[in-house]
Amino acid sequence: MKKANTLISLELSQFEEHFKQAVKSKVPLLDRIMQYIVKRKGKQLRPMFVLLCAKLGGDINDKTYRAASLVELLHTATLVHDDVVDESFERRGFFSVNAVWKNKIAVLVGDYLLSKGLLLSIDNGDFRVLQILSTAVKQMSEGELLQIEKSRNLNLNEEIYYDIIKGKTASLLSSACAAGASSTFNDEEDIKRLELFGEKVGMAFQIKDDLFDYGSAKIGKPTGNDIKEKKLTLPLIYTLNNCDASLRKKIIYIIKNQNRQKDKIKFVLDAVDSVGGIEYAEQKMNTFRDEALALLLLYPVSEVRDALEELVRYTTDRKY
Repeated sequence: MKKANTLISLELSQFEEHFKQAVKSKVPLLDRIMQYIVKRKGKQLRPMFVLLCAKLGGDINDKTYRAASLVELLHTATLVHDDVVDESFERRGFFSVNAVWKNKIAVLVGDYLLSKGLLLSIDNGDFRVLQILSTAVKQMSEGELLQIEKSRNLNLNEEIYYDIIKGKTASLLSSACAAGASSTFNDEEDIKRLELFGEKVGMAFQIKDDLFDYGSAKIGKPTGNDIKEKKLTLPLIYTLNNCDASLRKKIIYIIKNQNRQKDKIKFVLDAVDSVGGIEYAEQKMNTFRDEALALLLLYPVSEVRDALEELVRYTTDRKY
């Protein structure tokens, strides 16, 4: 991400200041938690997409920074809530909010972040950005609930899988690109195009995440965490739909009843590899990546376009 970081390094610093201001509270406990969250920020991919998509259409402005802050507020809120739902006590190598302050406070912190994001847009009249991001929050909730519903019977087809990841992951990245674009582009067609661009990137990003669970020379050490959690991801869906009946029956039995046994998890990981699930998922990931790049190439050659292309390729080439 060297090009992107170099090109918008000043803007990223400005965004961080905007974000710190956006999460300030008069409640000392909330301020301590916000400082804890801000210090443990991730790769900031979504704010980078907001800033670069805006820069593709013109100069970054206050509306752009508010859009980036709203995206990050909503993303952080969903992560805090996800950790409560998943009973996860670690986030980005540190204790999660619920691990330090317990579930009740974590849920309220997530609600606080959501409300701060909404107020940031309403108070400044950024209604188009608010519409874009509110739609994303709805889609994220729908995606998560659809996954819970469908994973119970372990009977998931590929199209439903795409519906799930379009909602739970791609919608936020899609809205980040659209929100950024709406701050500088006047043409609604550009906003819609970059929204679709972000969706394609988000789909590739999630499939890459799913591949980390299976591992390979390219991807790294397999974990089997998705199998332990009975999550049906693309490599496994392909395998279940393309293996013989006896192997399918055995895999489903392991996922339902033996998903904590290391040797059984390894059996499933090896089966997915041998049937071609990993290779198939990589092909689909690269297809989404290439579709995103094709949309990006409709814009004139520039440093901004090059930086966005680098970010897109990072989502599928990253090692973690």
